[in-house]
Amino acid sequence: MFTGIVQAIGQVHTLEPRGGDVRLTLDTGKLDMAGMAPGDSISVNGVCLTAVQVAGPGLAADVSRETLALTTLGDLRAGSGVNLEPALTLATPLGGHLVSGHVDGIGTVLDRRGDARSVRFRVEAPPEVARYIAHKGSISVDGTSLTVNGVDGGVFALNVIPHTLQETIMGRYGPGTRVNLEVDLIARYLERLVLGEQAAAPVSKASRHNFLPNMDSRSGP
Repeated sequence: MFTGIVQAIGQVHTLEPRGGDVRLTLDTGKLDMAGMAPGDSISVNGVCLTAVQVAGPGLAADVSRETLALTTLGDLRAGSGVNLEPALTLATPLGGHLVSGHVDGIGTVLDRRGDARSVRFRVEAPPEVARYIAHKGSISVDGTSLTVNGVDGGVFALNVIPHTLQETIMGRYGPGTRVNLEVDLIARYLERLVLGEQAAAPVSKASRHNFLPNMDSRSGP
């Protein structure tokens, strides 16, 4: 679990293909690595990854084909900037909101405009994610906890203050930027609870394959 309070901007060092997936190595910048060890979780642009190597101001993590396909980590290149946050502890101030690091979908920045010292963004969410986004609710954008300032169909608005623009990669966003979106955990569980007994009903084979692509494959987990 994470808080959505980004602690450093890291930089991609290498992306090494390994048997169909990727070994990602990062320069973690100003992130405090003193207590981090292999096996620990870290949020990279809002995606929960497991550190497999930790050395100095850097770490390595394996990124599965599933993650490459369903998040923007597949868009990264050497030199790309990334938002970083280590997993929260019981001593971590919950300054943002509870974020799992499990991306719900990829959004697209439609536009940005200045508003005094802040910047306003409009982001389009995919239909399967849009229904969970509420005015004044919380959303994680590339791992950054933000408040939704307005919603119009699948498009939501954000007002981002100078500190966030400086301390996250949001300052680099422009029209067309693809971003990882994670909706509020409460919204996802509430929908499931409202379904009641229907939640236990099996879905069609086609839908099951879309949501659990390895279910019918002996090679999958």
